Amino acid sequence: MEVLLQNQVVEAIKATLEKANEVWGLPIGTIPTPMVEPPKRPEWGDFSCNVAMTLASTVRQSPLKVAGVLAASLGKQFPELFERIDVAPPGFLNFTLHPLRWIEVLRAIERQGSSYGTSQIGKGTCINLEFVSANPTGPLHVGHGRGAALGQAIASLLTASGFKVSREFYINDAGRQLQLLGRSVYARYRELLGKDSSFPENGYHGDYIKTLAESVAHTHGETLLSENPCDQAETICAQVASQILLDRIQKDLATFGVSFETWFSEATLHSKGAVQLTLDELRERDLVKEEDGALWFRSSEFGDEKDRVVKKQDGSYTYLAADMAYHRDKLARGFDTLINIWGADHHGYIPRIEATVQAFDHAKESLRVVLVQMVSLLRGTQKIEMSKRAGEFVTLREVVDEVGADAAKFFFLMRRADTHLDFDLELAKQQSSDNPVYYVQYAHARIASVFRVAQERHVPLPAIQDVDPTLLLHEEELGLIKTLAHYPFILEGSAVALEPHRVTFYLQELAAQFHSYYNKHRVLPPVDHTDVFDNGAQEGSMEKNGYGVGSGKESIKVPLTPAVTAARLTLLRHVQMVLRNGLTLLGISSPEKM
Repeated sequence: MEVLLQNQVVEAIKATLEKANEVWGLPIGTIPTPMVEPPKRPEWGDFSCNVAMTLASTVRQSPLKVAGVLAASLGKQFPELFERIDVAPPGFLNFTLHPLRWIEVLRAIERQGSSYGTSQIGKGTCINLEFVSANPTGPLHVGHGRGAALGQAIASLLTASGFKVSREFYINDAGRQLQLLGRSVYARYRELLGKDSSFPENGYHGDYIKTLAESVAHTHGETLLSENPCDQAETICAQVASQILLDRIQKDLATFGVSFETWFSEATLHSKGAVQLTLDELRERDLVKEEDGALWFRSSEFGDEKDRVVKKQDGSYTYLAADMAYHRDKLARGFDTLINIWGADHHGYIPRIEATVQAFDHAKESLRVVLVQMVSLLRGTQKIEMSKRAGEFVTLREVVDEVGADAAKFFFLMRRADTHLDFDLELAKQQSSDNPVYYVQYAHARIASVFRVAQERHVPLPAIQDVDPTLLLHEEELGLIKTLAHYPFILEGSAVALEPHRVTFYLQELAAQFHSYYNKHRVLPPVDHTDVFDNGAQEGSMEKNGYGVGSGKESIKVPLTPAVTAARLTLLRHVQMVLRNGLTLLGISSPEKM
């Protein structure tokens, strides 16, 4: 809705420039397109434009003079749109809209409901979004949880912005890591059956490996002890263990509220010969070379710092070869854009895959990579040390069981993906204003509480067209409405930048504004009073949860008539709707009671 109002300002400026064209005698086609955006400081107005500065040299007048002429003309032509137009050095036009124009925001929210904020900027662009993609060599840990929350939120934001998104999990079920898993499980399997065992130097530790060995013993008994050499036994252990772990990963993600359309197995690339076909195609394009008995991809031709080995001297493929085949497969499926969410340690890997997509005739920009930094788990000020290889880590399931999926997702999404995240388990469990997710959810529940009380008293919840809009034009109410208007802009920016943390910031800001407003302004009159003023104390304040009801001393003294109650209930309903829309996009619930 802010975008719609912004467009109205743009159209007004363009219409004024057309008339100014007659005054200044500008040649047709030289009128610049005005750029309108919110100013850096709210006291400067609702929107700002620098068109006078871009126009000044053409008309050979100072930017301030040009701005003054435009301001006077705009004020005369559009008195219903602008309450005030200020000129600021060196030539900015600062616009304050007529307060009643902001009521259009509430009408839009009421009309669009759960779709408010969505758009079609994606125009149906097909996106493959790959995220989590954990090796099935252990349970998901908190780092995977951050990637999962991020991927699911990005998928929702892109879908809400008109993109077609396919979520994909790449199962790394081939290669050295799986071999190590098989050796680790086989070693524990032999120990379990009382046989001497040499545990691999870089093997996987932790109780889960012993549990996997028990599963192997349950299904295969002592039959694997007779395998000599033991390679076949280790392969069987790897297959059994990886499938058990994959099943657990799928269940843990489902519990976390994260789903995928496609689970793609790396092993299928090898079994179908896709890796060799990829290298053969690159050979036909003269994009691979043989050197020192190995096969090299000419990635330096596409901006990589050097060429990369894709097939070793012993004939085995590198990780890159399989990844190239995988991305070739994704491109062949017809996606316009590939988005990969990777750990920050993959930063140096990006140019190699960028080179891959270019080698198969796609633009470098068709690949976007979001890097996710590490998560540190805290209990208050105490850091929890973790090491997956040593078997000392906290699983995603343990975090979800302790703090809940909602809190875990919100905390994972509170920071930019490329910044380190400190996750305080104790804070995530608090039911107070210090806990960000509780603070936002409680705003939604608090409004629901007001509506329940209103229903008990038979106070109607009117639609926006049935209330007096002039009763919602005080400073704090307008502030809330302007924040509601900003929501579509937040969604669009978050989707384009692949940054869901912008939504969590926004929801915290909206919740803070609501709590402040509600603590100062009464919505429902007391049961035993018919002629009261807005003095702050009201039902649903829930002081026990750490929210004061407010004294109302700074509030404007407004008689709390039925019309004022109706207007404020309507405002709260729209605040609740936007809170719910934002939380839903993040995959977080909107409780009616807390």
